[in-house]
Amino acid sequence: MPRYVAFLRAINVGGHVVKMEVLRSEFERLGFRSVETFIASGNVIFETKSTSVAAIEDRVEKALQAKLGYEVATFVRTLEQVAAIARHQAFPPAAVAKCGAFSVGMLKFDLPKATRTALAALKTEVDDFHANGAELYWICALRQSESKVSNAVFERTLKMKATFRGIKTMEKLAAKYSAR
Repeated sequence: MPRYVAFLRAINVGGHVVKMEVLRSEFERLGFRSVETFIASGNVIFETKSTSVAAIEDRVEKALQAKLGYEVATFVRTLEQVAAIARHQAFPPAAVAKCGAFSVGMLKFDLPKATRTALAALKTEVDDFHANGAELYWICALRQSESKVSNAVFERTLKMKATFRGIKTMEKLAAKYSAR
């Protein structure tokens, strides 16, 4: 049975506090199997017979909206995709070694050319970006809290929802679940 990771937006940020057992219960109620959570930022690992990522995302979003009372954009990736995201070299190793923060954003689909142009316009001496498929890599010379770029800026610029995770989280997820 295929294993997936759901990356949930707006979990345990901005006043939206959700216990991980609530997420696990909701995913189990939806019929997903072998449900686990990984750190308390809305990463849910699960199995399902379904192979339609869009259908899984839609189902989870509707259930969490009903359960939590607010929109929870959901971005689903296979374990193989998570491993590829963690391995992808978006920036030179020297830049990564000295950066203040390095994150990857999950999107629903690949960025169109016009959107890539808008993204390139956000680049500064502090922030740089790299799109690869439905992922957006963001390296920041400072801490991200010190950057003028934020998730809200990305969403306005890209005209789509996104959720970000630190590259270390992605690497740990890949290491833990790819070995199974």
